[in-house]
Amino acid sequence: MEQVTAFLLEVGQAALDYLGRPAILIQLSLLLLLYPAAVVTARAVRPRLEDRARDIKGMPGVLRFVVAGLRRLTWLVYAFYLLAAYAAMTAFPEAGVAFLLYTAMVLAAAWFAISLVSHAIRSRTLGRLFAYVAWAFVAASVLGILDDVAAVLDAGFEVGDLRVSVLRILQAAVFLVALLWLSSALGNFLDRRVQAVEELTPSLRVLIGKIVRISLIIFAVLIAMSGLGIDLTALTVLSGAVGVGIGFGLQKVVANFISGIIILLDQSIKPGDTITLGDTFGWIRELRARFVSVVTRDGREFLIPNEDFITREVINWSFSDKYVRLDVPFGVSYDADPHEVSRIAIEAAASVERVDAKMKRPVCWLTEFGDSSLNFLLRFWIHDPQKGLTNIRGKVLLALWDAFKEHGVEIPYPHREVLIKSPVPVTGQET
Repeated sequence: MEQVTAFLLEVGQAALDYLGRPAILIQLSLLLLLYPAAVVTARAVRPRLEDRARDIKGMPGVLRFVVAGLRRLTWLVYAFYLLAAYAAMTAFPEAGVAFLLYTAMVLAAAWFAISLVSHAIRSRTLGRLFAYVAWAFVAASVLGILDDVAAVLDAGFEVGDLRVSVLRILQAAVFLVALLWLSSALGNFLDRRVQAVEELTPSLRVLIGKIVRISLIIFAVLIAMSGLGIDLTALTVLSGAVGVGIGFGLQKVVANFISGIIILLDQSIKPGDTITLGDTFGWIRELRARFVSVVTRDGREFLIPNEDFITREVINWSFSDKYVRLDVPFGVSYDADPHEVSRIAIEAAASVERVDAKMKRPVCWLTEFGDSSLNFLLRFWIHDPQKGLTNIRGKVLLALWDAFKEHGVEIPYPHREVLIKSPVPVTGQET
């Protein structure tokens, strides 16, 4: 215990002697004073630079980095102030070595650059993890302790031919994340190029995009494992375990995945189609590996498993033809001329904006001599069912109402006669 106390006292005395040197005190004072000055300067300069940044048009990526840099402007200004102080101290050799200023300047500039690069990572957690690891690496390099830190982290144990250590795990994580990020970026780029090919059908574009993305991710994982010295033949055991897992617990996942591939291959549905599945009516927004995104007229988005589109009855309103026929029944009085009623109904339906009267003209047929009315069926066609069916029927009915009012055609309604009789008193019987 006395030896430990003596050692700590010796270290403390050495630190006090080092910090008591004039050159060190000057540098510490500058470090403490220049940071508030950098904060004040950044706050004063940032509004002007933000006004200039608003002039950047048509380059959202550049604007995003500029805005991120302005939010971290304090560290950049602090690095410049430290650079000026370091230059001033090195100009006067009698002031001593400005090691602290140099180290703080490099670390401040490195933090500004690293935090700016990490802003490009969409995941905030991964971005922060990258920033901390990269800055720690730069700090260890600047302080000259990188080899010592690496030696400490590399202490581990052997598992067969594979060495396991903290350093190896960090290297594997960084390598794998970098490859996955590159494969994802390349997959998104290729997917955008495929989506721009108009010669391909929408379903085929989605299928090719998914195959490219999955292939790139698998390729990146295999490269990462091979680069880390992992024997890929060990995957045979893993594949067997995965097969067992699929057999017991992943039937639905695999069924939805295979169903999604079948849907893309047979092109039974595609993005933009208007479908009805059970009580759900809407248009298909996106096809995913596990589900189909269907947006209804009220703005709700249903994520329907792919298997339902294979095993259940699906009404595709725009499968082979974009046109959809709608029927509107109505009745008029027996005093009306049925020929004139048909003409008025056709003109009224054709006057509605969404009714396609040029390609497929509406028709109106007398269908029945009813109890109190002549019953007709008005049929018309639309080419945008995703905009709704009930609303267009309502507009056609309103157009019929206005047209019948204008031409004096009556819409009858059944009359009911209700007879109310006085109650008859019932005399009691003797028992």
